[in-house]
Amino acid sequence: VEAYSKFGKAISQIDRDIVFSICEWGTAKPWLWGEKVGGNCWRTTGDIVDTWESISKIGFSQGDLWQYARPGHWNDPDMLVVGKVGWGPNLHPTRLVPDEQYTHISLWSLLSSPLLIGCDMNSMDDFTYSLLSNDEVIAVNQDSLGSQAKQITKGDSQIWIRDLNDGSKAVGLFNLDSTEHKIDFKFLDAGINGKYKIRDLWRQKDLDEFSDSFETTVPAHGVVLIKMMIK
Repeated sequence: VEAYSKFGKAISQIDRDIVFSICEWGTAKPWLWGEKVGGNCWRTTGDIVDTWESISKIGFSQGDLWQYARPGHWNDPDMLVVGKVGWGPNLHPTRLVPDEQYTHISLWSLLSSPLLIGCDMNSMDDFTYSLLSNDEVIAVNQDSLGSQAKQITKGDSQIWIRDLNDGSKAVGLFNLDSTEHKIDFKFLDAGINGKYKIRDLWRQKDLDEFSDSFETTVPAHGVVLIKMMIK
């Protein structure tokens, strides 16, 4: 706290906008004091790498930190590891399969995490570009309410839900298992009820109207990311 307070004080005296990103890898629980020293975001974990083990361990460990995120102050579970990644000239295509990449971007967007592109943008392929440029998914991440998603269920089938400024909700249904699963989201589990119009954000497609629950098949290590609009 003493060291980062010095950074925060110096930055506050500069007459231009600066994002103060604190990185001590979450060792001293910076979510408890990051805002106090002027931080805009703070790393909550060790360094990420492009494996399912890394992104799932890091991403799905953020469930208790929602209370520390608000506009201008964010939990940061590290950069995105899609596209060609690595250090220096030794780049390689991400080792994440496509469904794992959808999970990665979806979860970071629900978490209000800074979306830091960690790949070589000069060699970005069409799939990577589609991941990083889906305006409806980015809108979830950038929503002005600034709330971080709450974890509704745990285990291999996880549901995370985030309130949005327009009164709708963004919901991620995640399958952490290595085989395909059906996930049944019962609205009362999240303290909501009634009829909702549901839109698939990755496919940018309206699905239907659903009352009380929504069930869908989720691929291994994959996600279905939806927006729920009250009817």
